[in-house]
Amino acid sequence: MFRSVGRARLVPRRVILHGAGVAVLSTAAQAQSGYPQQTVRYINLFVPGGATDILSRAYCAKMSELAGQQFVVENRAGAGGTVGQAAIAKAVPDGYTLGLGSVASLAVAPSLYPSLPYDPARDFTYVSGIWQVPNLLFCNNDLPVRSVPELVSLIRSRPGRYVYGSGGSGTTPHLTMEWFKQRAGLDIIHAPYRGGAPAMVDLMGGRIQLMFDNIPTAIGAVRDKRLRPLAVTGATRSKALPDVPTMMEFYPGFEVTSWGGLVGPAGLPLPVVNRLSGLTKRALESEDLLRIFDDNAATAWWTTPEDFASFRGQQDALFAELVKVSGARVD
Repeated sequence: MFRSVGRARLVPRRVILHGAGVAVLSTAAQAQSGYPQQTVRYINLFVPGGATDILSRAYCAKMSELAGQQFVVENRAGAGGTVGQAAIAKAVPDGYTLGLGSVASLAVAPSLYPSLPYDPARDFTYVSGIWQVPNLLFCNNDLPVRSVPELVSLIRSRPGRYVYGSGGSGTTPHLTMEWFKQRAGLDIIHAPYRGGAPAMVDLMGGRIQLMFDNIPTAIGAVRDKRLRPLAVTGATRSKALPDVPTMMEFYPGFEVTSWGGLVGPAGLPLPVVNRLSGLTKRALESEDLLRIFDDNAATAWWTTPEDFASFRGQQDALFAELVKVSGARVD
């Protein structure tokens, strides 16, 4: 019952509290619908100057243009991307700290490291894919092969004679070669390096014979004819090297990409996720961003949040098997 005091009416306390709650929810909803209202921090997992840095900065520049607020890249490199990935997982889920979700830290690392400071399935909100970059199989000019079948025939004729390089044990190029070895039944020795660049120096110098690496790493030497391309690992041929066949043309289902997407900490509000998803779709349809992606042999890759999370789980299963086969491990 309400009790009159003059013309005023006393409102029950529960009604006042309910009204306050509605006001708070309304304010939060308004803030989310106007997202972003301040600078957004985007954590890149790797060092400045590399392919992921170039692609991340181009993407964030376009997002800044579309959103009307700055998306600022912060590099937090270390431990195969897991340092930066952990920082994203621990951020406040308000949409103002986001970052790169990568194949290395979200699909390879769970099997490669004995423990991680985050759970890829539980600690992130998956927003959208951004890009995919296939690996390239290439050899030095001294190796007497010009195709994948010729390479397989040569290696089988002299098992244990040839050496391949990689940018390190457990990297996607290393695991891609191990999958190739398994599919083709090859006996070839692995020489891990501290990065792809020193491996390529030895490749061109004849100390090793072949390797996989991301296309942007090798494309300059390939175009200068210092190295010979044999196949790419995407689902389709690369625009950057349209005459180079895919591995799938020889081994059905052989698809491996170094992918990157937008993630935030677990619990991002749905209106924020939807806003980011929509902005990302628009960004990846813009001609100026697509030109930068093409220049770096990257394919624009927009997904729904649900599809991105599902894809990560599938990739986790694939790389778990490849890590097991390769024997790679980081203690």
